[in-house]
Amino acid sequence: MISDLIVIMCASLLSSAIAEGISWLLIYRTDSYKNLKSLIDKNTQKLEKLKERSTQSKSTSKKIEQLDEITKGLNRDMSMTKFKSLFAVSITMISFFGLLSSWFDGLVVARLPFEPISFIRNLSHRNLVGNDFYDCSMLFFYILCGIGLKSNLQKLFGNQPPKGSGSFFTPPDSK
Repeated sequence: MISDLIVIMCASLLSSAIAEGISWLLIYRTDSYKNLKSLIDKNTQKLEKLKERSTQSKSTSKKIEQLDEITKGLNRDMSMTKFKSLFAVSITMISFFGLLSSWFDGLVVARLPFEPISFIRNLSHRNLVGNDFYDCSMLFFYILCGIGLKSNLQKLFGNQPPKGSGSFFTPPDSK
């Protein structure tokens, strides 16, 4: 069982590294990405400085709104730039998943120390026979490894998104 986990972790690491390599080749090394990243960083710093001021006049509020709109536009442009590599990265991840799925179909690769809640149970017990929901399938472990490894690989390779770019986990600004 441990050898299965190691194979899945290595496959997840390899697929994430290949995906980051493709992203670097198609996105991160381009001048347009570098320019967008520097503009987003500059605008974010300006926004933070303006918001830190204790006295905000109407002109300061207008500047904040204008910079915020410019930054949102730059973030949209950044998303479109990153969209180029999405197809290639998707093909890589799907092919690795298909390969692993054929090897580990119906096999229990780990035993969970808890019973997952219902909507996660479908992932953790996918293609496994029986009703023991403590058993873990390859899909669940592969997803967990991918989530944990992707951000660490981005940090390692220096391909982190700019500080001001929004993400799913970034809370919106309150007004």
